[in-house]
Amino acid sequence: MKKLALSFVIYHLSFSGAAAQSWTLPQCISYALEHNISVKQVENQVRQQEVQLSTSKNQRLPDLSASAGQNFSFGRGLTAQNTYTNTNTSSTSFSVGTSVPIFTGFRIPNTIKLNQLNLQAMTAELEKARNDIRMQVAQAYVQILYNMEISDVAHRQIAIDSAQVFRLQALLDVGRASEAELSQQKASMAQSQLTATQADNNLQLALLALSQLLELESPEGFSVVRPDTQSHPEPLAIPAPETIFAEALATKPEVRSQSLRLQAAETSISLARAGYMPTLSFSAGMGSNYYTTSGFTADPFGTQLKNNFSQYLGLNLSIPIFDRFSTRNSIRSAKMDRENQLLQLDNTKKNLYKEIQQAYYNTVAAQQKLKSSEQAQQSAADAFRVVTAKYEQGRATSTEFNESKNNYLRTESDLTQARYEYLYQQALIQFYRGKDLVF
Repeated sequence: MKKLALSFVIYHLSFSGAAAQSWTLPQCISYALEHNISVKQVENQVRQQEVQLSTSKNQRLPDLSASAGQNFSFGRGLTAQNTYTNTNTSSTSFSVGTSVPIFTGFRIPNTIKLNQLNLQAMTAELEKARNDIRMQVAQAYVQILYNMEISDVAHRQIAIDSAQVFRLQALLDVGRASEAELSQQKASMAQSQLTATQADNNLQLALLALSQLLELESPEGFSVVRPDTQSHPEPLAIPAPETIFAEALATKPEVRSQSLRLQAAETSISLARAGYMPTLSFSAGMGSNYYTTSGFTADPFGTQLKNNFSQYLGLNLSIPIFDRFSTRNSIRSAKMDRENQLLQLDNTKKNLYKEIQQAYYNTVAAQQKLKSSEQAQQSAADAFRVVTAKYEQGRATSTEFNESKNNYLRTESDLTQARYEYLYQQALIQFYRGKDLVF
């Protein structure tokens, strides 16, 4: 019993330790790709397309079928002597047959090619679905990092206000500060506590959003690794949108998928033209029959099967002459599908270029915002140190102190946001260039 209790405690301690382990961005992405339901659904579609390709390849194989039949006839019927008489008869038949397609107007090879292209396109769409999950996870991850920093800033604000309340309380005790000054500082600390509570709630909601994206059962104990943005390398040179777009055309799965769909649409035209072509097939089979007629003595079952045993070989040629314009309309429809797919490919490329343009200008703006935020934060920090010294010496009012403090903490928040925004935008640019989404 003691061993059981000890095992139970060790299990829960190990589970809690695993749940409390911080996740890196690559770990989050890897877990999401493995457990996300949307990705699994596309994976099933890929497997379905593999089955369709296998089915089309198997159309080249001969088929084989066997049949058995039992017939009863009442009244005038056919006898074993191949004559008709008014009597009851019965017949038992057995047969085995096969057929092999020889020429189908290139329908089978075109169907195989079409399914191969569809499989390749679906595989590319699977990678597109994975890329979408990667971007969603990265966005949620950055939002958590930003909310973590905002929460830290809010709690630093509480620490500053708490220190000032303690200082004013000490000064009030010796008669060097007024009740009004202390009350005003306490009100400022209460507001800071409210801000910190809101920041903590936002952080929990961000953690919840990412945990749901990862299909975790609960966000309890879930946290992420905070990258070192202070020692981040120098900003990389940002290529022009045209350069990024040229690289993205060769790597992005959505473009590859639509290009393959266009090839599949062209193959569908050739497949539809097969309706104009003749078809040729080979067939072979064998069978036998057993007859009985009431009022007549029938040969034994085995004897009849042996005597009635027959085989056949055959070629069947089918030449289409008029099919009510069905083939013509199928070709027209396939050509319209090709035109629509061509437009879809063009639209995909244009949307990709728009996304790259937006990412480029967002990165440029984020880079400039980061530089401005660093300068503003440094100036606000210097000003806050000066005002704090004056305030502690009684040469500045509490209003001036709180304004300087709020301005300093606001620039801290702005700098934090600028850092993570630039970090994400820079990683996004590299992602469009075909590299991993990491920072």
